Amino acid sequence: MKKIIKNIVILVLFAVSFTACDDYLDVNTPSDAQNVADLNMKDIMGPVMLNTVYANYYTQTTFGNYAQYFGSYGSGAAGVTSASGTWSNIYSKVLPNIKVIREKATEQGALHYGAVAKIIEAINISFAVENWDNVPYSQAGLPFEFSSSVLDDGQQVYNQALALLNEAISTLESADPSLISMGAEDLIYGGDYNKWLRAAYTFKARMQLKMMKNGGTTAADVLTTITNGFTSNADNFELFFPEGKINPYYSNNILSRSTANFYYAPNDQIVSMMNGTTYPFESGVVDVDPRLPAMFENEGADGDPWRGFMNGGTGESSDGEPANTYYKDGGYYTRADSPLILITYAEAMFIKAEAAFLANGGSTTSVGANATAYTAYMEGISASMSKIGVNGSDYMADASVDVGQAGLMLNHIMKEKYIANIHNTETFSDMRRYNFSSDVFKGLALRLEEDSESEYSGQWFRRAIYPLSEADTNSNVEYVEESSIIDVWLFR
Repeated sequence: MKKIIKNIVILVLFAVSFTACDDYLDVNTPSDAQNVADLNMKDIMGPVMLNTVYANYYTQTTFGNYAQYFGSYGSGAAGVTSASGTWSNIYSKVLPNIKVIREKATEQGALHYGAVAKIIEAINISFAVENWDNVPYSQAGLPFEFSSSVLDDGQQVYNQALALLNEAISTLESADPSLISMGAEDLIYGGDYNKWLRAAYTFKARMQLKMMKNGGTTAADVLTTITNGFTSNADNFELFFPEGKINPYYSNNILSRSTANFYYAPNDQIVSMMNGTTYPFESGVVDVDPRLPAMFENEGADGDPWRGFMNGGTGESSDGEPANTYYKDGGYYTRADSPLILITYAEAMFIKAEAAFLANGGSTTSVGANATAYTAYMEGISASMSKIGVNGSDYMADASVDVGQAGLMLNHIMKEKYIANIHNTETFSDMRRYNFSSDVFKGLALRLEEDSESEYSGQWFRRAIYPLSEADTNSNVEYVEESSIIDVWLFR
């Protein structure tokens, strides 16, 4: 896969520069800002995939701080965000081009190709709702007909995303007489439509899990869907970086810090989950989660415990001592060629574990589960260990982890999902689903606040606000900072 991407990077970058001109930087730009007739759908698909993954990365730089994976210079807590980079990617670089791909796929009878475009569209519009709630969709990209795109109801848009996934699934499960394949332009699966089918099911299950609170889905729905989802780490939806191109977590956390520039460093929340503080190890064999030194490094004195930064603090860890843990040069997520990840087999297993736990009558504080939930929980941990490349056998045998079917609680599942999903925007959705409950996310507490007079003191940020640039050009959009503490419809 890496070799494939390396061979097409010039094509992808050319296509990005060709389609992402200045005229393409606003939600109301028409999809035919370029001469569509001169473009093949294969020229557009790679950049669309690239910008989809980066849309999630841009939001994660703030949502990951809200979820207390990391802080600015370690301790800095993020404030209000508009996620403007994500807005630009979705509305300027993805949706207009998806429209072109779908039209060309229809013209050529490329059923499976068009199905992949629908999956990508569903990923983007559902993510837009999770960021901003009500969003442009029905009128977006049609400036000659609608000078200011209306904000469509977030729930309706989310249901439309689910419908797109269902359509894509049905198409991919049927024959495609055109025999038109994807090749090097498929930056995720290298043209494997079977993997795209499993991805569609997995994204659908992820959406259904979030819809359980207000969208009318059930844990049984999630379980039915995830059965057809990812089957191994080979299905992970991830974008690898070829030689000469650098993963942004490497450039922003390793290179920047080494040159005394801005960087992020891990928060106490994740470090304490992995160093035995929040979940003390019981076997006497395990000192820390083996993934901890594979991702971070302890820069304290020999023998010092791993200490993460308190989010919103002044450099201290939860024990009052100075934090000493930083991203590792060569760590799994901070190598130059580390992938950017959208969704994994490990997450699929934690989705299954949570759904089975809830379907069995589980609650945020109940103890005990069925075999389906426990097996999926342990398989998710194993998948995460395997992905990162560490031996997790002692860790998984420790009584703090191997709690047994009768001892499983929701916080065990969500702890492991939290660790496995580092740098994933889905964690912030998980926290919103459970209203930032410390019963579900053990040890979670509101950021420290040196400025007690802050307008948002004592409140969790819950969403992105609309970008000012959009409010300035679209009369239907208001720039309201206070909306940052109001849940989107999914989590109310």
